[in-house]
Amino acid sequence: MSTPKHVIFKKISRDKSVGVYMGKRDFVNHADHVDPVDGVVLVDPDLAKGKKVYITLSCTFRYGRDDMDVLGIAYRRDIYVSTRQVYPPLQDRNAHTKMQERLLRKLGDNAYPFFFEFPDNLPCSVGLQPGPTDVGKFCAVEFEVKAFCAENQDDKIHKRNSVRLVIRKLQYAPEQSGPPPQAETTREFVLSEKPLHLEASLEKETFYHGEPINVHVNITNNSSKTVKSITVTVEQIANVVLYSNDKYIKSVAVEETDDKVAASASLKKVYTLLPLLANNRNSQGLVLDGKLKHEDTNLASSSIVKEGVLKEILGILVSYRVVVKLIVGGILGDIAASEVGVELPFRLMHPKPEAVKESESEEGMVFQEFKRCYLKGLVGEKEDEED
Repeated sequence: MSTPKHVIFKKISRDKSVGVYMGKRDFVNHADHVDPVDGVVLVDPDLAKGKKVYITLSCTFRYGRDDMDVLGIAYRRDIYVSTRQVYPPLQDRNAHTKMQERLLRKLGDNAYPFFFEFPDNLPCSVGLQPGPTDVGKFCAVEFEVKAFCAENQDDKIHKRNSVRLVIRKLQYAPEQSGPPPQAETTREFVLSEKPLHLEASLEKETFYHGEPINVHVNITNNSSKTVKSITVTVEQIANVVLYSNDKYIKSVAVEETDDKVAASASLKKVYTLLPLLANNRNSQGLVLDGKLKHEDTNLASSSIVKEGVLKEILGILVSYRVVVKLIVGGILGDIAASEVGVELPFRLMHPKPEAVKESESEEGMVFQEFKRCYLKGLVGEKEDEED
């Protein structure tokens, strides 16, 4: 049986003085704790020229393009920044992760470990989908690990002797789920002795990305009016709570039908909807899970907020609901037509992946290097798009 391979993400600064090695770029919020961020920094003491080497973990909320930072208006806000000196080492952690031990053995004496623990009040990696003609980075919560050489940590950071690696903070569906959502409403009409009753339910509270959602609809129409059409919609609700408290509601799947329910009749039917990013590529402002360069992503997962955490710091809160809406005809056709509807909140998330047992030998490591792509001979080149 072949030895399992463990991909190591590697990125080296332009002047080769410092490099970052990490065993993963996705870090999971498990509700009661978050995966720690660990890795190894490789330093070339000759190229570092007596400077210190620092490592920073940052969480940034960006709500505009970089070139929109004018008139003193900040379109970027640091939610969290933690900086540690790794070289010369101030103190060595006695306990290293298995991945760090393997990297330290492989990389030699000039490799130094780093370790960060996430505070429990940071948001997950998400971003708003830009419009078809938009360019640059837009509203997003982003995480980054950065290593750099400097006399001290407050010095200006130069691109040539620093290295940045984007990471993601993710959340998977909890193992314990709540009861299946259900809702009902009764509507009485003028000149109608009996009411119309609408019931709707889902089969469970949590659905996984790419999974169809069955919506059970039960209509008992004892009124004298006719239900002329039924629309079932999945909506994404995004609350941008950090700076503006704006709320955005976007339809991500819809079933519009001409199903009718005559007076004194009833209807039982299951409508199936599939909320997918692939069907919503042109929907500007839709919230997506954070993505790494060259990788696709999906609709943002539902936010699960730990009790006691201030929501204001969480950037963008995302939730989902199914809306069932009936159009009930008026006495004179469409004149005085009315709507009857219910809402069913649910969660849309990824399932927790199976744990993969990794090889504990250096031979089991595969290095994936992120190269910088810029024109040869171009002085003061603009920073490349981050991987």
